[in-house]
Amino acid sequence: MQVIHLSAECYPVAKVGGLGDVVGALPKYQRFAGVEASVVIPYYDRKFVQEHSFETVFEGSELLGNRPFQFKILREETQVLGFDLYLVYSAGLLDRPEIYSYNDETEQFVAYQLAVLNWLSQREVKPDVIHCHDHHSGLVPFLVSHSAKYKALSTIPTICTIHNGQYQGWFGWEKLSYLPQIDLSKTGLLDWGGTINPLAAAIKCCWAFTTVSPSYLKELSVNSNGLEYLFEMEKAKGYGIINGIDTEVWDPSTDPMIFTSFNSITAKIGKLGNKRKLCEEFNLDPKKPLLTFIGRLVGEKGADLLPAALRLSLEKYKKQLNVIVLGSGEPETESELKALKSEFEGYYNVFIGYNEMLAHRIYAGADFLLMPSRVEPCGLNQLYSLRYATVPVVRKTGGLIDTVIDYSESEGYGITFDQTTVEDICSAIDRSVTLFKNSKLLQLLTKRMMALDFSWDRSAELYINLYKTLNSK
Repeated sequence: MQVIHLSAECYPVAKVGGLGDVVGALPKYQRFAGVEASVVIPYYDRKFVQEHSFETVFEGSELLGNRPFQFKILREETQVLGFDLYLVYSAGLLDRPEIYSYNDETEQFVAYQLAVLNWLSQREVKPDVIHCHDHHSGLVPFLVSHSAKYKALSTIPTICTIHNGQYQGWFGWEKLSYLPQIDLSKTGLLDWGGTINPLAAAIKCCWAFTTVSPSYLKELSVNSNGLEYLFEMEKAKGYGIINGIDTEVWDPSTDPMIFTSFNSITAKIGKLGNKRKLCEEFNLDPKKPLLTFIGRLVGEKGADLLPAALRLSLEKYKKQLNVIVLGSGEPETESELKALKSEFEGYYNVFIGYNEMLAHRIYAGADFLLMPSRVEPCGLNQLYSLRYATVPVVRKTGGLIDTVIDYSESEGYGITFDQTTVEDICSAIDRSVTLFKNSKLLQLLTKRMMALDFSWDRSAELYINLYKTLNSK
């Protein structure tokens, strides 16, 4: 079985969030299970691309409205990621250093999709499944069904995985001409709320859609930035499949990025060694509980409440609590978090930006990971923290519900809270400080956390079973 994954991101080539991690791991584990999975992303002028060799496997041309553009399909030559990686290159459209935030982002991703379909329709061997990820490839299910130009692909099952339903890729009807030779009687399939909505089009036209956790599948019918009714209507073809993590990359026993390797037997000593080095680097006291936040500093993650909640907790515990924040996002939140540094020097620190090595070291050295998310379709950070025996402190939403059980429950191992409010966040931090003082319980939770299996093996198999079901129709 041949499966083509279409995505805007793929770790380690280009990553902003969980989408990149998933697309960088799922195909590899599908290959382990016997599926010939590959990934096609836009070309990005970034470190990975600059340091690896690519061969041109296809050259073509397309029209973006009345604008012709040439493109190339490049294949990474060594299969270093564990699967075939293809890049779509087009000068002036698909050749940029950044992934998002360009003024012509619509043109960028429409051109990407048209180039991919042009190439696939002319390939002698067609894929058995086209697996689209988020709105950046959301027009593909519509185009293979309702454009004569891609008729050769019309019988291939299309799947769309929704990593975050809040982002939908909207653009105006004046850009309909970007789409070639479509059946104009089917334009209603593109519409939602009076605009062309690629994510809505994908949900309507794909053979099946998946979400990155079972709970998020339910939540989309009540909170999906205007698509609630659509998700309710199409729920019969929806599947919730929890994300996994790449256990080859995220393994404290072999991780080259952390200070001291450890496993379930040596976790106590190993984590302490990492904590000491981390605290030394950030001018903190390793004897105190270490709480951390890693992620985008945006409202979706509850980061706007961090400055107030952390100030209250740090004032309350008077140097009996350490905090490290790693992330970037809203300028106001960044400024407020940086301002705390001078107030609580010696037991609070912040790194604005993202650093992959530092993230690994924080997971390995921290005692608690705070995730006060308003929206969390799956969440990977809590899975990384569990792998590294760092207690996740999470708000009960989306995939956090499916992956974190409060330690007060049977076989529980984390700390959960109900609302994204300053009060609930502070209360959860209180529980963290109390738990830290109970070393025997903390040691028990460490064993439970490190015994969990959130690898991609099971999830990859669920996707493969879905592919087989669709191919049998």
